Amino acid sequence: MQKNMTKKLWEASLKQKKNSNLFEFEKFLTKKFNYTSQLDYEKLFNWTIKNLKLFWSSIWEYSKIKGIKNDRFYLPKEIIKSKFLIKSKLNYAENLLPKSDNSKAVTFISESGYREEKSWKDLNKNTLKLINFLKKIKIKENDRVAAYTVNQIETVESFLATSALGAIWSSCSPDFGSQGVIERFSQIRPKLLIITDRYYYNGKEINILERLPTILKNIKSIKNVLIISYPGKKNLRQKKIKGIKIFYYNKLNDKKEKKITFKKYDFDKELAILYSSGTTGKPKCICHRAGGVLLQHLKEHKLHCDIKEGDNVFYFTTCGWMMWNWLMTFLASKASIVLFDGFPMYKKNDLLLKIAEKEKISLFGISAKYIDQLKKLNLNIKNKYKLKYLKIICSTGSPLSSHGFNYIYKNIKKDVHLASIAGGTDLVSCFVLGNIYSPVFKGQIQNNGLGMNTDVFSDSGKSIINRKGELVCKSPFPSMPIYFWNDRDNKKYKSAYFKKFKNIWHHGDYAERKTNGGYVIYGRSDTTLNPGGVRLGTAEIYSEVEKFKEIKESIVVGQSWDNDVRIILFIVMSKNFLLTDILLNKIKKQIRKNASPRHVPSKIIVVKDIPRTKSGKLVELAVKNTIEGSKIKNIEALANPEALKQFKNLKELAN
Repeated sequence: MQKNMTKKLWEASLKQKKNSNLFEFEKFLTKKFNYTSQLDYEKLFNWTIKNLKLFWSSIWEYSKIKGIKNDRFYLPKEIIKSKFLIKSKLNYAENLLPKSDNSKAVTFISESGYREEKSWKDLNKNTLKLINFLKKIKIKENDRVAAYTVNQIETVESFLATSALGAIWSSCSPDFGSQGVIERFSQIRPKLLIITDRYYYNGKEINILERLPTILKNIKSIKNVLIISYPGKKNLRQKKIKGIKIFYYNKLNDKKEKKITFKKYDFDKELAILYSSGTTGKPKCICHRAGGVLLQHLKEHKLHCDIKEGDNVFYFTTCGWMMWNWLMTFLASKASIVLFDGFPMYKKNDLLLKIAEKEKISLFGISAKYIDQLKKLNLNIKNKYKLKYLKIICSTGSPLSSHGFNYIYKNIKKDVHLASIAGGTDLVSCFVLGNIYSPVFKGQIQNNGLGMNTDVFSDSGKSIINRKGELVCKSPFPSMPIYFWNDRDNKKYKSAYFKKFKNIWHHGDYAERKTNGGYVIYGRSDTTLNPGGVRLGTAEIYSEVEKFKEIKESIVVGQSWDNDVRIILFIVMSKNFLLTDILLNKIKKQIRKNASPRHVPSKIIVVKDIPRTKSGKLVELAVKNTIEGSKIKNIEALANPEALKQFKNLKELAN
């Protein structure tokens, strides 16, 4: 292998490698298959791809999944028809409740500092109480349970109870307005709606129950509503609604069965319905299978994140993002999860890091945007917090820039495994992520996930290295969606992933695979820029713009112009700064020097706000459509749709 010239920022010591789950897993493979343990990630990865069946079967055994394993696979040429561990049986919730002692299982912390924790014993007891409630209102296998809730402990318990009974879970966070919730839940016709009465964001209280009549009027399938109070607050009361039974979480009794009886369901049993962001049309309802999700998450948590029993795991997420589902499954590794609700910088810019210190967090998960904000504020965390227990920082949501990598090692913690990860709602897991054997190189995601035959293709379908192209997966994996809800003959499913390359999963990320096995993601394929017919990734421009303290945030799009495409950069100025000619020239000069002359924007325009999805992702396509006068198909997918108004009929773009 060629030597990669990118700067190495971190590498685990031999002791750390030999104390890792990954090393234990290699020893497990050695006993079982005479695999030679080598502390070599590339060799291990290649073995998993050549031995897909043995590998995924061994994850079940190594992770001690509770259930009945049947080693039958069907892996035809047509990836979409693949089946893993056919006729194997398990109960997802049983595997997420591996303990019932008094040690800590879940902690909730609100932006205001209110904190509560529950033990494994409490978690089991409350899940049983909810199972009894679901049975009482006649929720059966495959019925849909919809949750419009805050990231609180009661939501975790509701999810566990739903999956324990074989019903199908689906959740949205309160930052979705009524219309966003209706658009999603109306498609899946839930019988029960679980709703938190209110939520808080940056000190402001927002009443969610006020939205309930509108939601019920538009989703006729809901006959029962379970109201949860916001943690630490007394229940807001709801007036009676004709034809609807209303229950309160704190009034449920826990009579009847005293122990949970877990029925074993098929490996491919429907677990949860997640939604595409919906920025290009009605949100797609992506239905995921219990066994595949459990298998994939256990692999990622144990082998890639090195999570062990008793570790404390934090991920900054809401119930409307796939990372919430990812966070839940950490319970299966006997780890304790820490939930946060609210504004991550409420009254304190380093609020989440303070939580990481106090809660002895082992895995600290955040978005690349959050790291960018810390960097802009020039916060030096390591002088304030030791973060002694912190082993791994995970970053996702958008590409983490080279400067973000540098900031973490310089200002947060020197000896930490920084794992930039990338996957999506589509697989509710990762294609590329970290591992403890490989070094961390600046600006790069470390490698493919084990068993994930990920690659980068040219438009003609050829595998390419050190060149930008399309992120693909060449083999099936167990957490592929079972189907899209209401999608006859898998038409939408096939169109979403298998249209561009025959029998190859095309993910829609514009990426580059490096000689050392690392990856760089440059943004979504449908938002790449094409000036003069040359494809350019938006991430390369963002990584230069974010160096300027004068600029708070930015969004870059390609505008169709004069039979070509020109690059338009919109910026939000930081407080007390203006866009002067000097600054304008500085920005252009820096992009020209560090990206390329082709990346230099034709126009740089100041705006007051930038539109984002609920999970904080930039919506370049919505901005592009707005400036070109095209209709935005699903404005409800945006956290701040009003921001789009300022992009309409801009004089600066008329010439």
